Amino acid sequence: MRRLGVDIGGVIIEPADDDADTSFFGDHYLRTPQVVGAVDALAALAGGSRAALADGFDEVHLVSKCGEATQRRTLEWLAHHDFHGRTGIPVQRVHFCRTRPAKAPIARRLGLTHFVDDRLEVLGYLDSVPHRFLFRPRPAEVAA
Repeated sequence: MRRLGVDIGGVIIEPADDDADTSFFGDHYLRTPQVVGAVDALAALAGGSRAALADGFDEVHLVSKCGEATQRRTLEWLAHHDFHGRTGIPVQRVHFCRTRPAKAPIARRLGLTHFVDDRLEVLGYLDSVPHRFLFRPRPAEVAA
């Protein structure tokens, strides 16, 4: 069984910026844009779109590290943008933890076989996940 785990901030939702109208941490957080193509790609990978890939995943889960306030905002953002309806990924497959290392036991419990994150540090904790992908790496994280 193939199970994909995907981080939310920086992979699905654009990272915070200094623009009060589009920052996830500002008053207008629902205006924060999605990462271009992320929702369509997840719909295809989860089999939730007409253009679903023949070898999509059996399950797709979102796994995010954040505090309670950001968790609440994230759930509101996903609902506001009809993420679940557009991708076919149910809200029951959205998981939160409070530290980056805490993503590892979630991945293990869910039996994730693939994971996409924008932090190299997180991928290092996921020793039970055989296929790990770094999305839009920060230059300082991948410098030799």
